[in-house]
Amino acid sequence: MIPPKLSLYIHFPWCVRKCPYCDFNSHALKNNLDESGYLQALLNDLQQDLPQVWGRTVNTIFMGGGTPSLFSAQSMQTLMQQVRALLPLRPDAEVTMEINPGSQEFDSFSGYLQAGVNRLSFGIQSLDDEQLQKLGRIHTSSQARTAVNKARQAGYQNYNLDMMFGLPEQTLDAAKEDLLQLLELEPTHVSYYQLTIEPNTLFAVKTPAHLPDLELQHDMFLQGQEILQESGYQQYEVSAYSKPGFQCEHNLNYWQFGDYLGIGAGAHSKITLGHEGKIQRQIKQKHPEVYSNTAGTAKNIVETRLLDSKTLPFEFLLNQLRLKQPFTWQKFTDTTGLAADLLQQTFKQQVPPEWYTMDKTSLKLTEQGFLMSDEILQHFL
Repeated sequence: MIPPKLSLYIHFPWCVRKCPYCDFNSHALKNNLDESGYLQALLNDLQQDLPQVWGRTVNTIFMGGGTPSLFSAQSMQTLMQQVRALLPLRPDAEVTMEINPGSQEFDSFSGYLQAGVNRLSFGIQSLDDEQLQKLGRIHTSSQARTAVNKARQAGYQNYNLDMMFGLPEQTLDAAKEDLLQLLELEPTHVSYYQLTIEPNTLFAVKTPAHLPDLELQHDMFLQGQEILQESGYQQYEVSAYSKPGFQCEHNLNYWQFGDYLGIGAGAHSKITLGHEGKIQRQIKQKHPEVYSNTAGTAKNIVETRLLDSKTLPFEFLLNQLRLKQPFTWQKFTDTTGLAADLLQQTFKQQVPPEWYTMDKTSLKLTEQGFLMSDEILQHFL
């Protein structure tokens, strides 16, 4: 069995301040940042994982958080040098770093570019200062615009901008204006997604008043979809839109059920092991201090499990159904080692026929089915 493409995810767990809607593994930075100490922990972690991926080429790297841009360009240079020394990295690999556009939270963009980071992802969320305050963001709309313009001046031609809709008291017109202002920054990629109230967040304890109702949120989604498509952006995933040739290769690998090695506090991995094609998921220690103290040892790994024939169809579809493009039955068999018969039968017997089209080679969700993908997944739990 030929393993799928391999990506590397690197997690940086600190932020200046924890946003009230965020359920990622991020922690407010209370003391001085020990950059060298955390970099050493990352390298210890990576060295321990190397036997799982011997000889395989890394196609993409994504540095997420938290706020990776709290780390200096020199730290990123050191990290990228060490990664290249330990792993074969595709010469033209896509290397993305998340940026928080707060005024003091990033080093020289030209320094990041020289380090090998060739794609940026800005957590803009909104260009309405009042909404930014409600979301607990530490930047202003002006700072966001300045950060993006500085990145362009430094030579970045490939960058994503995140934007939310369904914000407190947001109207349909306000959501439209927010998105139109974002597009004036000429991103090559836009992540346009709904504000959701996740468990274990501050917003879950005290939900903002007057969130738009479900019907209005749906109208905002459709409005945004139309604006982005009319502006030359192609929707290729539920919340991802890109100019032609600028899809996020790293995230696309996730959604296509590719492999990824995860290092850093709380990082997840999904790796196809050996010729037998067994698929393993693994999770690292979540707390930054515990992670740093145990990186490279068995204590750093809090969960390891192999996916079996009962869970593989759900795991495959959980990612694949987020994409606009169809998937082939051959792809399902190649990546899971399972015959496609059971998958086909479940669709025919339990999923409304107007939600998908199916033939001998592939399956594709209709526009209606694309919006109902969560309901479809329930049939495979």
